[in-house]
Amino acid sequence: MRSFFGIVAKKDLHPPPLLIMFRGLGPRGCREDFGLRPSNRPSTGRKGYAVNALGPLGMVSETPSSNQSNTEVPKDYFVEKDGVKFAGTHLLLDFWGASNLTDPGHIDRALREAAETSGATILHGHFHHFSPNGGVSGVLVLAESHISIHTWPERDFASIDIFMCGDCDPYLGLPALKAAFQPRTINLSENRRGLIA
Repeated sequence: MRSFFGIVAKKDLHPPPLLIMFRGLGPRGCREDFGLRPSNRPSTGRKGYAVNALGPLGMVSETPSSNQSNTEVPKDYFVEKDGVKFAGTHLLLDFWGASNLTDPGHIDRALREAAETSGATILHGHFHHFSPNGGVSGVLVLAESHISIHTWPERDFASIDIFMCGDCDPYLGLPALKAAFQPRTINLSENRRGLIA
């Protein structure tokens, strides 16, 4: 028997998936469980074998990757600017009068160019197209944090956020985003996340 997150499983089974037990308020203010049922056993597939839904995606590992070693002194990825130490810079961008907001491939390439220009390391990207002429929501997961976008082509509007820590400079990626979406107006705010008092 092996134990994963306090759940005991037989030796030949994969770790159980992480289950979120969510109970929230529904549209009328009453409690709903949104179809999720608590379980005291691992999820099982059609043949009764334990299923690890995250395993095929490479998101669950029983051992740390080779770059996660306890022998090295951990690197501090916090940033220091103007005598202030913080986790990273988080830019919130509103693009008004923007174009090219319905093509997930174009949006993916634009965000990747912005990330690489900023000095970030791309780990994974995912983009969802809501309909052939609809908006796109997407995210690039970075070693240094993330870049995400949500588009409303019917309003010529895109909401983008860029959060980066370490040596990355999110401002360096702005020209790539401007060129890709050609906004008439940009509203930008900067937040320094994780300020150390």
